Amino acid sequence: MNFFSEIFSNKVLGISIFACFLAQFIKIFTGKQKRVDISRIVISGGMPSSHSSFVTSLATVIGAEKGFDSSNFAIAAVFALIIMYDASGVRRAVGKQAAILNQMLDDFHKGKHIEQNRLKELIGHTPKEVILGALLGIITALVLV
Repeated sequence: MNFFSEIFSNKVLGISIFACFLAQFIKIFTGKQKRVDISRIVISGGMPSSHSSFVTSLATVIGAEKGFDSSNFAIAAVFALIIMYDASGVRRAVGKQAAILNQMLDDFHKGKHIEQNRLKELIGHTPKEVILGALLGIITALVLV
């Protein structure tokens, strides 16, 4: 039982999770359709990046508590940079490839039934989405520390 009480009383983890959920909540209002869309709360990709918000809030809280010159902050900052690079680079490229493959399937099989389901295209983030997610995470952490 001590294990669970320690996890639920961990301020660093709590603030980081809150920043992630806040970013996901904001996505409800930032879709391309310019309307509120509750289903966007569970998607990956979109504005702002919850991945960036999550890891930057983690690094910020660790920096505020342990010092921005600490090894703990350095580890969290490197982790955050890798996650944000992946979100805007690799995952975004996968999303673009999915869009191209979906278009190829549509063009190739006009009018025919295809066994393959369409691929998910909104996977990664634009640099703007990553930066705004990172700022959201930093601000959330600074407000709640």
